[in-house]
Amino acid sequence: MTVPRYIALIPAAGIGARMGTIAPKQYALLAGKPMLQHVMETFSAAALVSHTYVVVSVEDGYVQTLPKIERTSVLFCGGATRQASVTNGLMAMAGEVETDDWILVHDAARPGLTVAMIEKLIAFVKDDAVGGLLAVPVVDTIKRSNGHGRAEATVPRDALWAAQTPQMFRHGQLLEALQALHQVGTVTDEASAIEAMGHQPKLVEGGARNFKVTLPQDMLMAELYLKGSA
Repeated sequence: MTVPRYIALIPAAGIGARMGTIAPKQYALLAGKPMLQHVMETFSAAALVSHTYVVVSVEDGYVQTLPKIERTSVLFCGGATRQASVTNGLMAMAGEVETDDWILVHDAARPGLTVAMIEKLIAFVKDDAVGGLLAVPVVDTIKRSNGHGRAEATVPRDALWAAQTPQMFRHGQLLEALQALHQVGTVTDEASAIEAMGHQPKLVEGGARNFKVTLPQDMLMAELYLKGSA
């Protein structure tokens, strides 16, 4: 019986429309390096991660400008959605991995990830029957809008967590879950697909620096974390 490996999958085929930049946001410079490079180097520095696959679009003309990183491969099979990119990536790597290998799917726009976070996720999830994800408990008071700019109700936050990545599931189970939802609609993260199969992924507390860069103002905070100033 083979020991399951830990393999990273970074969907990076998005265009980052909300950033308002010409190049996709994963190539925006942070602390002197493209955002995607920071993520790739973090996984390469994690000794427990056997290999990293980066999924980009067929038309991507930027990824080749990045330096070669140890134990990292680029797959030109990105789709129109995150779900499609992850599914395509899982299918493309199928001949190189086992069904029970753990896949750690991570957003290219979360450059604040650390090796310690990766190791914590693996330690908490490696013996779990389902899998799990990094997340943080919601601490702000949450309001539900009436759709017209007014607060309709306050939502209890006791059981609420904000999902982060990596999200770690078995290759076979994750591919099956995503393919099962192909005709149903788009899911925003891998845990949603696993939940739709009737499973309950394990929540592992992440950290504030592992936030997703979405808007231009997020760049400054991300850079402060990467420079060790925050």
